[in-house]
Amino acid sequence: MRFDHRHLLGIEPLRPDEITTILDLSDQYVDFNRRRDKHANALAGLTQINMFFENSTRTQASFELAGKRLGADVMNMAMQASSIKKGETLIDTAMTLNAMHPDLLVVRHPHSGAVDLLAQKVNCAVLNAGDGRHEHPTQALLDALTIRRAKGRLHRLSIAICGDIAHSRVARSNLLLLHKMENRIRLIGPPTLMPSGIDAFGVEVFDDMREGLQDVDVVMMLRLQKERMDGGFIPSEREYYHRYGLDAEKLGHAKDDAIVMHPGPMNRGVEIDGTLADDINRSVIQDQVEMGVAVRMAAMDLLARNLRARPTEVVA
Repeated sequence: MRFDHRHLLGIEPLRPDEITTILDLSDQYVDFNRRRDKHANALAGLTQINMFFENSTRTQASFELAGKRLGADVMNMAMQASSIKKGETLIDTAMTLNAMHPDLLVVRHPHSGAVDLLAQKVNCAVLNAGDGRHEHPTQALLDALTIRRAKGRLHRLSIAICGDIAHSRVARSNLLLLHKMENRIRLIGPPTLMPSGIDAFGVEVFDDMREGLQDVDVVMMLRLQKERMDGGFIPSEREYYHRYGLDAEKLGHAKDDAIVMHPGPMNRGVEIDGTLADDINRSVIQDQVEMGVAVRMAAMDLLARNLRARPTEVVA
């Protein structure tokens, strides 16, 4: 398996064959995680530090579980109580961590580009667990794995991404990945939640759910990113659900075997009908959670292989 990257900062630098490499190894880890004995040694002797400057449940828990199952020494830093709150800069934090000689650094940060900046200042491998509106690469990879396992392929599918596109790093990473794998992508949502320059994205854009969902294979719903909104992007949650929330009637315009996805956390009755979210015949939302652990195991495994093959460096 060839994966020629020191860090995993985004989907943009990855070639299609490298994406396939991650997904193929992830498939193996799905089977591994379903065993009773879940102990491996791919990260044995390595130290993994998780730094989450934003709250997270699924991503942080799955990175922690992934590291422990692969044998790493895992430390979660409580960034809300860290020296950042006392005025320390991100660079100073990076240099402090670097002096502790970690091997894998998992970072979520509210500002786009912050994770890339950290990666330039440390010796270890850095994994982007979400930075601002920029990227969330492991979410796109776990979504891709979920689609591939459900549909039997990851190319030439019609995929609708619905909701708050403008504020979503999940949408950006998925757009990049799904384009690389030759899929047809539709974006559905109110004009106020579409990013500027959308015409250059090479996608179809709809502000009508029923029209946009016509004959699609995959329906990917997005969370309303209220914490990133600084104005009146929607009239009300009730009106939003009426027009853009996914329910059985709107889903009826998609293909009969279309799958329903959501990265979580869900706002039931706002972005998606609760009954539909729990429908095991259509929803793969819980599968996405399972795939998340496997994908993060595969990503850290591949980066660790490169780490072990590289001579020790010193960053000034």
